[in-house]
Amino acid sequence: MASLHVFGGTSDAVKLCALLEQQALAYSVSVASDVGRAVASELQGEIHVGRLDAAAMTDWLAANSVTCVIDAAHPYATALRSNIQQACQILGITLIRYERPSASGVMSHPLLHSVRSLEDACNLAAQFGKRVLLTTGSKDLARFQQFLPDKYLIARVLPTAGVISQCEVLGLGVDQIIAMKGPFSADLNRALYQFCQPDVVITKESGQEGGFQEKIAPCIDAGIPCIVIERPQSDAAIYGAVCHSFDEILTLLTRFQTREPA
Repeated sequence: MASLHVFGGTSDAVKLCALLEQQALAYSVSVASDVGRAVASELQGEIHVGRLDAAAMTDWLAANSVTCVIDAAHPYATALRSNIQQACQILGITLIRYERPSASGVMSHPLLHSVRSLEDACNLAAQFGKRVLLTTGSKDLARFQQFLPDKYLIARVLPTAGVISQCEVLGLGVDQIIAMKGPFSADLNRALYQFCQPDVVITKESGQEGGFQEKIAPCIDAGIPCIVIERPQSDAAIYGAVCHSFDEILTLLTRFQTREPA
């Protein structure tokens, strides 16, 4: 088997790696942080921790003789996915994209507002009340502050020292930081919304693995507008294949092993 590397850190990426183990396929996996390492801690494959730019990623893949990459990164990790694409193109490495199934089909309700970008989400949120609950993670908090300077932002983020410190540096007070690791049940989200009393919720279309349905259903029940930032689209032309199931990936890897055309 040629050297196989997975870029992941998400729960579905971990499930994919576990399936590779069941099929006796050797692999290594990259995660961005110690949080990702903890999520992947029970995997048998070698785990590499740390963020790499395109040049460093190219060097690493070449040094480790990687000949097939599975991009199972989070749908919104656009910078990482761009670096993966550049590195694989430079090295001529087979690149497969795993795209977690979308939940966009549940978006038909007057309280649900689909937008294409963070800026569009902020422009729409400006039309609602003062309290804005962000369930979009910590990466874009500074941009939300920039575009919503007159709003009271409440951020649900990962409970790590680095993320909490980032929130504090941005000036968020203890009443504005909810540090929890999801995904969460609908009941937990319902209780959280009742506690926070947001005028609007901003989230991402994270799919079933990200608890998307469980986030939006309590909004509808409570009459809270919910703004959903759409996923960035994958350019299928860049990938050898874009797969929406693990079975598709296993079929491709079998062909890759025997050098059958995909």
